[in-house]
This record gives sequence, C-alpha cells and structure tokens, in this order.
Amino acid sequence: MLQRVFYQPLGGQLGVTNGMADGTFGVNSTCTRGQSVTFLYRALGTAPSTVNGFTDVAADSFCAGAVAWAVENGVTNGTSATTFSPADGCTRAQIVTFLYRAYQGK
Repeated sequence: MLQRVFYQPLGGQLGVTNGMADGTFGVNSTCTRGQSVTFLYRALGTAPSTVNGFTDVAADSFCAGAVAWAVENGVTNGTSATTFSPADGCTRAQIVTFLYRAYQGK
C-alpha cells in the first residue's frame, strides 16, 4: 500500500525517482545526500553550467549533475572543500534546508 501511495505520484508521474535497485520504493530507507539532491534536481533543476569539483563524486555517478546543480544554485555545498559525501545519510534538517534553498525565488 505505502509503495503505491508514494511511488505513483512521485516516481511514476513526476520522474523524480524510479525506486530502489531491488524493485521496491524503499519507504523506510534513509535517503543519502546524493539521492536527496537528485530528487530536487529532477523536480526543479535545469542542466548545470559547471561540473562538480568534488573528489568523491565521479563524473559518471548518478548524482553528478544533481550535485553540480545543487552547488551552482546555492541549495547545498560540500561537507568539505573537496568532498560532498553523497553516500552519507541526509538528516531531516539537511533535507528541509535543501528544500528551503531550492524554492527561493520559485
């Protein structure tokens, strides 16, 4: 039931997410920093004009474009000058901050 409630409007219609690799939506999974900025990028973003400069985000990573977009648009920055930490869990506070910053000027 939860899978259908969340996945249909978010993933199916908006193209924000396709769910998890195992075919589930992962309603109880923790979102990573990489996933969180990717969701926002897919919902709101346009192609970034720069590449991300983080040593821990490969150019072919699923979140590379989203990370570049998020930094370029002031949604977030790295966890250090050279790292983004895309696999780290994203706290509720971080997600709300990302949302607030992403919606400024929208």
